[in-house]
Amino acid sequence: MLPDKDNFFQNMKVKLTFIFLLWAILGLCCTSASAQVQSQNPEERIRELEKGIQESVDKFADNYKLEDWQIFYVDSIMMHDFKAMDEELQQLQKTKATNTDLYQQIQDKWTEQMYNAFHKVLNEDQWKRYLKNGAERERKNREKREAKRAKNKQK
Repeated sequence: MLPDKDNFFQNMKVKLTFIFLLWAILGLCCTSASAQVQSQNPEERIRELEKGIQESVDKFADNYKLEDWQIFYVDSIMMHDFKAMDEELQQLQKTKATNTDLYQQIQDKWTEQMYNAFHKVLNEDQWKRYLKNGAERERKNREKREAKRAKNKQK
């Protein structure tokens, strides 16, 4: 029995959109983007960050069919956490740190915080879709990196 073609393409569209959303979010935070953004003046950097966050919120809202109150919370969560993460990354960059693990640790900290905050905002069905679209895999990767950091600290 073949799967419903329309359903297949709709699921594929959601998955591809989620992957793009995740890629865009991580792209905002990676060190190379951070270095490029640092060359801009602070107001311009903040405007670009806010623009990227707004695009991510819009895609998130469309993919998970969020209600207005959920969009408000997702927007607030992303605005706060991405700006805080950006500040921490900028401070780290000002110290001229070259250890990529430090940058990754900051990204993991704020991504985990958003993950936990989204769990409180999304309903059960939306949460299951969020996990299925890659959030669960990303959480496991964060846990593995944290375990590796803890193991390296013990040495």
